[in-house]
Amino acid sequence: MIAKRSPTELHLVAAARPNLPKLAALWHAIPAGFPLRPVLVHTGQHHDAAMFGTHLADLGLPPPAIALDVSGGTHAELTGRTMIAAEAAWMARRPALVVVAGDDDGTLAAALAARKLAIPVAHLEAGLRNPAEPDMPEEINRRAVDAIAQLLWAPDEASAALLRAEGHDTAQVRAVGNAMVDTALRSLSAARDRPLPAGLTPGGYGVITLHRAANVDGHDAFGALLAGVGKAARLLPLAWPMHPRARMRLAEHGLAVPPGVQVLPPLPYLDFLGLLARARLVASDSGGVQEEATALDLPCLTLRPSTERPVTLEAGSSRLVAAADLPGAVAAVLAGDWPRARPIPLWDGGAGARMVAHLREQFA
Repeated sequence: MIAKRSPTELHLVAAARPNLPKLAALWHAIPAGFPLRPVLVHTGQHHDAAMFGTHLADLGLPPPAIALDVSGGTHAELTGRTMIAAEAAWMARRPALVVVAGDDDGTLAAALAARKLAIPVAHLEAGLRNPAEPDMPEEINRRAVDAIAQLLWAPDEASAALLRAEGHDTAQVRAVGNAMVDTALRSLSAARDRPLPAGLTPGGYGVITLHRAANVDGHDAFGALLAGVGKAARLLPLAWPMHPRARMRLAEHGLAVPPGVQVLPPLPYLDFLGLLARARLVASDSGGVQEEATALDLPCLTLRPSTERPVTLEAGSSRLVAAADLPGAVAAVLAGDWPRARPIPLWDGGAGARMVAHLREQFA
């Protein structure tokens, strides 16, 4: 149990865009009169309207009460400057608990700054591991945050068991379910009402997203993926909401988007969810998209050699696909040779309520 403290604020820290749907699940589950008042904190890692601002309204979240305004730089620069800004903010306005989500540099920085001020930390999405890619920045971040957090909210029972096996106190670990799924299920009706981009019809297109350094930073790797995408687009039109990193690397490498691919800007949360919900399939290197696709029973061609979310592979509808194998995977989906998603325990829209229940126990 966490010791009682005089502060009554619960600071929910968002660094990058994918943090917001996870934090929204907790935000909307906190009832009126709860002893801890939620306060949204934004580190600034994703800061423009397309990558952050438009998501707030879609998710029913207020503008951040605390904005650290830190963005850009190397991993070390971003982490260090975010720690300095977070420390200053929490020395002036001390919360009872800091909640961080995911595995971004801002997530790690906020967790470190809080713990060094003896402020307890909760990690939303704890216990994810990818031993096949130990040097991936996200893998380093998530392991470090789990090591110092007092509350560890795992998205599934396997992740919770891993945390307990690593030596974490059983009372600190809770399998709460998937917060991304909470928000997707709550938002699905509104998302389906959003108009599709011109030229797209329900079930008549696939979605592609790419942003990971391993896929887009190197000329050869990105070129190989684009070749696979081009062949896949001959079988099914593809819509590509392009991440700023992919757009920048495309220009730097002198590469071109293949015919049959409709490039879109980064989309607001509801627009993107609506795009996914009416697609025939998605090809992506995003962990969050893996989760959303599984919840939607949407075939997910995961463009990575490994994943920290094996539960999505076990569910059946997500498979690891190499660039050269992308056209064949698309053909298999179109031929009906792709399994339906099996339900994942706890991915039922109740993650937010379970986090609140754990907070009640800890702050009783």
